[in-house]
Amino acid sequence: MNQLTRAEKDRVIQMAWEDRTSFDAIRTQFALSPGDVIKLMRREMTPKSFKMWRKRTTGRSTKHDRRFKAEHEGTGLRRFRCKSQRG
Repeated sequence: MNQLTRAEKDRVIQMAWEDRTSFDAIRTQFALSPGDVIKLMRREMTPKSFKMWRKRTTGRSTKHDRRFKAEHEGTGLRRFRCKSQRG
């Protein structure tokens, strides 16, 4: 996690805030576990913003691939990249 550049940290934070980006997508791109993402968010955000983010993501099926697949099997709702993401 310490090897990430400022731009990469900013991108992880952006992806973590996005509703449709799962922790598994973050793991694929940046090799960060959900626990690492939580630690990064806690370190980089204000306490109030972190609490708001945790409340928002806790229990959200779209942030966890297995739970999402069980609830939305075959619907094709998942997007790996947002329109503004490059590469």
